[in-house]
Amino acid sequence: MKHPAKEFRVLATVTDYTRFFGLPSPTHPLLTLIDLAEATKSAKEQNLPPLTTPVVQQFYSVALKRGLKGPLYYGHQPYDFSEGVLFFLAPGQVFAAAKSLDTSELSGWLLVFHPDLLNRYPLGKKIASYGFFAYQVHEALHLSAQEESVLDSLLHGIRTEAEQPIDAFSQDVLISQLEVLLNYANRFYHRQFLTRRTAEHDLLSRFEELLNAYFAEQEDRPLPTVQHFADALHVSPAYLSDMLRTLTGQSTQQHIHHALIEKAKRLLLSTSLSINETAFQLGFEYPQYFTRLFKSKTGLTPAAFRSSAN
Repeated sequence: MKHPAKEFRVLATVTDYTRFFGLPSPTHPLLTLIDLAEATKSAKEQNLPPLTTPVVQQFYSVALKRGLKGPLYYGHQPYDFSEGVLFFLAPGQVFAAAKSLDTSELSGWLLVFHPDLLNRYPLGKKIASYGFFAYQVHEALHLSAQEESVLDSLLHGIRTEAEQPIDAFSQDVLISQLEVLLNYANRFYHRQFLTRRTAEHDLLSRFEELLNAYFAEQEDRPLPTVQHFADALHVSPAYLSDMLRTLTGQSTQQHIHHALIEKAKRLLLSTSLSINETAFQLGFEYPQYFTRLFKSKTGLTPAAFRSSAN
């Protein structure tokens, strides 16, 4: 079964995101916090790409949006903003807006942060456990006035820290603040969905779960193949890649490589394993192949990446 091709714009960095949407340049290379009322006003004065352009972002987003009129699309489903105001996007996910979207009264904030900010910390692994970043959750989080006040206070702290000159403690402080924010969001989501019946996962959601579970394992495992995931999902490799490319702009192999490189980054920054040992831990039979793949995806060799982070 062949699906019609779509135009996707891949945004790899926080700076890519702010440039694409005409937003203020980030004060921190891996994180930015955007005032949506100011951004909307600025957008009216610029010739910017329409929000209807499907965007694949390689970073996390957390947004609190008020006054938004019209549907947003997340993956292949509408994101329900009828009452809730807080929503989340994870790396590799597709986001677009309907042509009828009205942002004339939009306000709130948008927090964008890159996975590289987290890789040296336990949060880099823990963040995959927050269910609200998964594709199957497509309802915005409802917040009481008191809950909004809590999150506004946390975001004010993050913005203040992000705007400070970077020093030896900057990243530790930002990570701590991010974890508190996500833990509060987790509490609020569990409150909202406590009595909700969990919907049956679709093919995309099940693939995402299998991929995350595979790379969460600690022991040595062979490199996963497209066939491995196709078999687990009871579809053909061609169908799986076709479906993923249509919905996310990336093939199954590209998804596997992205997850593999993110785990490699975490190992390089959080362990003392040599480059060869890291390659074997990830399932590579030949470390040279790992080095070539890592450089092709990041622009740096594993050794240079580790050195630049230190």
